[in-house]
Amino acid sequence: MIEIPVYSNTQKDIVRKISGEARSSSWRDWRWQVRNSIKDIDTFEKLLGIKFSNKQREKLELTTGKFPLSITPYYLSLINAEDYENDPIFKQAFPSPLELRISKHDVKDPLAEDKDSPVPGITHRYPDRVLFHVSNICSMYCRHCTRKRKVGDRDFTPDRDEVSKGLNYIGSNPVVRDVLLSGGDPFMLPDSYLDWILTKLGEIPHVQVVRIGTRMPVVLPYRITDELVAILKKHHPVWINTHFNHPREITASSREALQKLADAGIPLGNQSVLLAGVNDCPRIMKALVHKLVENRVRPYYLYQCDLSEGLSHFRTPIGKGIEIMESLIGHTSGFAVPTYVVDAPGGGGKIPVLPNYMVSLSTNKVVLRNYEGVITVYKEPDSYEPVFCNRECGDCKLQLRLDESEEFNAVGVEKLLSDYDRTTSLVPKNNDRMDRRDDE
Repeated sequence: MIEIPVYSNTQKDIVRKISGEARSSSWRDWRWQVRNSIKDIDTFEKLLGIKFSNKQREKLELTTGKFPLSITPYYLSLINAEDYENDPIFKQAFPSPLELRISKHDVKDPLAEDKDSPVPGITHRYPDRVLFHVSNICSMYCRHCTRKRKVGDRDFTPDRDEVSKGLNYIGSNPVVRDVLLSGGDPFMLPDSYLDWILTKLGEIPHVQVVRIGTRMPVVLPYRITDELVAILKKHHPVWINTHFNHPREITASSREALQKLADAGIPLGNQSVLLAGVNDCPRIMKALVHKLVENRVRPYYLYQCDLSEGLSHFRTPIGKGIEIMESLIGHTSGFAVPTYVVDAPGGGGKIPVLPNYMVSLSTNKVVLRNYEGVITVYKEPDSYEPVFCNRECGDCKLQLRLDESEEFNAVGVEKLLSDYDRTTSLVPKNNDRMDRRDDE
């Protein structure tokens, strides 16, 4: 088991300043954390002992007027107050006047999620899966959020009628086999409400898997309670994608949360966003993916920062992402390498972007290079005869057998005694009685 300290001196000081007494039970209570989230500049200054100039405060107030501030006490405690301006935690959590620099390329809804929404709460972009927006509430407002347009819609949670419309849409569209619960943060919902949503999705025959996107293990790991894990465990297969951007976010408390989820048999993935001044460094990203896999979290995506309003100061050239991928592919375990993607503006979906490892090709050879720069050739087959396909998939007698294979094939008396075979009698060949039946 992970050894979890009660809490640090910095955390004790924050609790004392908030409630007048230092109680560890308060600190590890996720509801207390949410109730006491820092939502204004004065409280931020008081809790961290930081003082902004009047000019700085004026710009910060303008920023929070457009893009609200909310930081959990836990995540606040991770900021290095001695060098906060260069701190990756601070940059992700605290507003910057640079957010008000809206470039001509910035848009409110860069991924066209609203345009691809057939009913409230549903974004149906890919053929077999939908994004199900079940909450606008987050425990913290990340400054790089692609849905900053929704953050201003304070504390709006779709009611059961709204969610039911999404459930009805999913139920009436058999092509949907994968549902991603997103927000906001779905784990801001009460346990009973989340249980209800997962139960309803589980009643839809064609829904094969449910995914949940959450940043709770990063910004509020105490939300991952034993009760929540027990609910999730009831509804397998459930997959969880979280959102660590920097190695410093992986603390003893976050490791405890990840351990609870992994021990419950929940597959864990991570989606990072490439952010200027936060993680745009090959060494930082390699350290992050190594810490993730050490905690049984598979690096899933590395996102190029979207063209949302107020994010221009976070964006890097795509070349920086390629440089990072060059430092990972071949230089660490393959399962520790995320897929670098650009989420196409206008709703085109995720486009993988990789370094070019194919140097050239001819009719029978492909020239490739590896991560070291070694150039090699792969010889294509001199004769490739594909299996003839008449495109009649329904009557396919070739490879298109998609049912599960039979693990057991009992014969003779064993077949009659088995519980998994419905055979009730064995009839010898050339049985006259059976021949008469066939004649009839």
